[in-house]
Amino acid sequence: MEKLELKIEQMPHCKNLPQYQTEGAAGMDLYAAIEQPITLGSLERTLIPTGLKIELPHGYEAQIRPRSGMAIKHGISMINSPGTIDEDYRGEVKIATVNLSKEPYTIEPGERIAQMVIAKVEQPKIVPVVSVSQTLRGEGGFGSTGK
Repeated sequence: MEKLELKIEQMPHCKNLPQYQTEGAAGMDLYAAIEQPITLGSLERTLIPTGLKIELPHGYEAQIRPRSGMAIKHGISMINSPGTIDEDYRGEVKIATVNLSKEPYTIEPGERIAQMVIAKVEQPKIVPVVSVSQTLRGEGGFGSTGK
């Protein structure tokens, strides 16, 4: 089976290409392409540049997700998780980062700050109907099946 190709342009301030940490990893790590450390106070948010531009194949998106270790150890996450990069976007990939902890956190140049997962997407035909079909669950949501 032929591997999908992801075309990546490294901007001048980019020092690291995305990298899978293990053979079975779903997400590739993205790195902070910054010259100086950036300290985020509690509940502060910012865009962290990666120095990358990507060209996705038709019918695919890039999902940008927090790194689980940073989230659990330091409260560093993303304000729009997962973030979506559409196939026709050609600007720099930036990470909408937030510090959800009570302590300041400093992002260092070259630090792994997020993961990128490439996923197939469909654009379905929109079909207006008078009503949708019924199920046993019905309109139950937001914890209706348990905690």
